[in-house]
Amino acid sequence: MAAIAALEARLAACRTSLGEAHPDTLTAMLDLAEALWAEGKLTRARPLEEAAVAGRRALYGAAHSDTLKAMGKLATTLGQQGDLAAARRLQEQVADGMLALCGAEARDTLRAVNNLAGTIGASGDAFTARLMLEETIATLARVFGGDDADTLTATGNLAALLWQDGEREEAYALQQEVADALRRLRGADDPAARDAQAVLDGMARSAFS
Repeated sequence: MAAIAALEARLAACRTSLGEAHPDTLTAMLDLAEALWAEGKLTRARPLEEAAVAGRRALYGAAHSDTLKAMGKLATTLGQQGDLAAARRLQEQVADGMLALCGAEARDTLRAVNNLAGTIGASGDAFTARLMLEETIATLARVFGGDDADTLTATGNLAALLWQDGEREEAYALQQEVADALRRLRGADDPAARDAQAVLDGMARSAFS
């Protein structure tokens, strides 16, 4: 709570001294929204993200990388709140915008496609989501390496999708790859490594229950 209070004070100071539409004010909005998000306070985070998106669109235009990144944050919130259709529309804009701005093999583009695939899968189109994730993983592995954090994140997302779609053997094998890689790279006590192992253990318990 102390961190949130400090970010709220920072945002208030920016609004007073710089105005609502200043870049620093918009960044402060997103920083506060991220802290609120981390504590599960999505209903408080969403209006800040919406204001930041509107502000950056007015300031930079819809195709600017800062605008697209703010849109991506808002899309994640919308998806978590169950508004998958709105999340998908925003994520499609982000993916298209990053593609035009950065190219097909840029990290920001691949992250945007990964996020879009997750929403498409959650909406029930596992086939399309799988194809998108497989292509994204292949590109990430070729450009950044198989042990890259984004490659492992996308691989974990594919494992989750396959598990939900009944492809449990393949899903377990992929999740095992992720857990082993994170443990090797970061150590067994790393939070991401622990989370990946917990998912793998949950798969094992479900498979044999």
